[in-house]
Amino acid sequence: MMFARCLRASLTTVAVGVVGVVVVSMLLMPARVSGTEHGKRQLHHTQAPHHTHTHAPADPLAAWLSSTASSRPNVLFLIADDLRPKLGCYGDSNMVTPNLDYLAGKSVRFDQAFVQIALCSPSRTSFLTGRRPETTRVFDLHTYFRKVAGNFTTLPEYFKQHGYLAQGVGKIYHPGEASGNTDDFPYSWSAETYLGDNPFNSHMRKRATVQPVNETATGKLQDSDIAEFAVNFLRQRAHSNTHQPFFLAVGFHKPHLPWIFPQQYLDLYPRSKIHLAEHRTRPPHLPDIAWSQSGEIRSFGDIKALNITDPDGIIPDYYQYTMRQAYSAATSYMDANVGKVMHALDQYGFSSNTIVSFLGDHGWHLGDNAEWCKHTNFDMALRVPMMLYVPGVTSTGSHFDFLDPLAPGFNPQAPELHRFGTQHSTKELVEAVDLYPTLIELAGLPLPDTCPENSLHVPFCTEGTSLLPLLRQVRNLTQNHQGGRGGSSSASSSSFTWKDAAFSVYHRQWGTKHPVLGYSVRTKTHRYTEWVYYDKVHSRPNFDHVVGRELYRHSDDPFEFSNLAELSASGDLVAELSRMVRQGWRKTLQDYLGSAH
Repeated sequence: MMFARCLRASLTTVAVGVVGVVVVSMLLMPARVSGTEHGKRQLHHTQAPHHTHTHAPADPLAAWLSSTASSRPNVLFLIADDLRPKLGCYGDSNMVTPNLDYLAGKSVRFDQAFVQIALCSPSRTSFLTGRRPETTRVFDLHTYFRKVAGNFTTLPEYFKQHGYLAQGVGKIYHPGEASGNTDDFPYSWSAETYLGDNPFNSHMRKRATVQPVNETATGKLQDSDIAEFAVNFLRQRAHSNTHQPFFLAVGFHKPHLPWIFPQQYLDLYPRSKIHLAEHRTRPPHLPDIAWSQSGEIRSFGDIKALNITDPDGIIPDYYQYTMRQAYSAATSYMDANVGKVMHALDQYGFSSNTIVSFLGDHGWHLGDNAEWCKHTNFDMALRVPMMLYVPGVTSTGSHFDFLDPLAPGFNPQAPELHRFGTQHSTKELVEAVDLYPTLIELAGLPLPDTCPENSLHVPFCTEGTSLLPLLRQVRNLTQNHQGGRGGSSSASSSSFTWKDAAFSVYHRQWGTKHPVLGYSVRTKTHRYTEWVYYDKVHSRPNFDHVVGRELYRHSDDPFEFSNLAELSASGDLVAELSRMVRQGWRKTLQDYLGSAH
């Protein structure tokens, strides 16, 4: 069911030749459009070329890349804040996320995607520059990469340099000092980023983690305003006479703390359906340096009122239910805003020539291992949902309705009766930093080289790996397994070569004198982290001074509760993975490129 589930709703399917035309029932309440807009939408769907299984090119990806020479595609870059892969399309049957499930059904879904650091600003800086935190030298919420590292060409900046209109909406970079107090304008953007109006000031936001509201009384919430601006941007582009392609980045704040969302979304999650983490205590044998005291969440008024005096104290189960319920509701609210933007992309005629990427900026702990928030090197903090839609490549259809879970009669538990096109997925290890070269290559723009070891004075390069070979492999395997028919497939092949590790870091202060960096490597079977002294001035680790080690075996410990690093039986494996950590991502990339050729 994990790979098949894309939408929980009643659907009616009308077959026209060999092309399936999907009519969404009134239970889903698709958004209404005006007469003029409806006419424009009908014209778009009438005139746009239809992709069928009969006439589809043998290599749709090659055909797509060939077409970019004469017609540059648009890019819609979607980000959600603090989002772990807690979505319907990632196998969580309790989650009501129909719009992201729908998008996943038309995309390649990456089931093992990892960010390079579990903190907002450093992670965003990393995937927007195509470089890792050790290169950007950004490990906190205040440092601006252009001041401490170099004038690296960011992803939107590169598209802007190649004639795109680059527009940011919402939270793309971390606001404030971390993005030069301008959201990196004018470098990254053609116009200033629209951050969205927030009716809640900082004092109001700190009152409680859980704050469901009546949006009519409070005024439009920030994410609602962000979605509305993005929809209006697409409307204006459709009505303009320009053929200039756009790079539109839309960043939603939810499900970031505090969980402020329209009250109705709580109704989607009865407390009887909420489940707590399997392990809710601090893992034994965990090095102190690896532990986060979840200071972010403990600073809110409702958590302080619980009177947990021990900084490692566990939040009571009864309140964990409340917090998990709110996180789920905030996620569904975010999903609805994504749906509005995707519907507008279709409604205004852009969905057949726009690449869409979606990812979380990092994961999030929900009481697992007694951790909350991010700030660790655990999988829960580093693994993110990530999907990539390329029209005609990942899907033969480009239609997107707004699927409203708050509409009368909507049944979030209705059995799935149909999937929207072929769903592609892969369990190969990918990294958020890979999006940089991937989107550039998909747009047909000149590719960056791999960064040299010292790239501070190299404006344009990348420390990621283009995902195009993986996209082609995923699609080819699906076709081979299913004869080109619709369906879902998790791609894997013994003959296919891909990189065998994902790398991440996290920065801490050891005592009062020594910065420490936790270097973490994720393989298909294990996660290993080595915490070592770090020279921030020269951006250099001291592997001779190890503060702590972690080793988790995912075959029988998927939640990373049992640290095996100090067991004598783990000695050979620890030595092997320690060597991989010290050689770093560059050696893994070299091995992959060597074996691929």
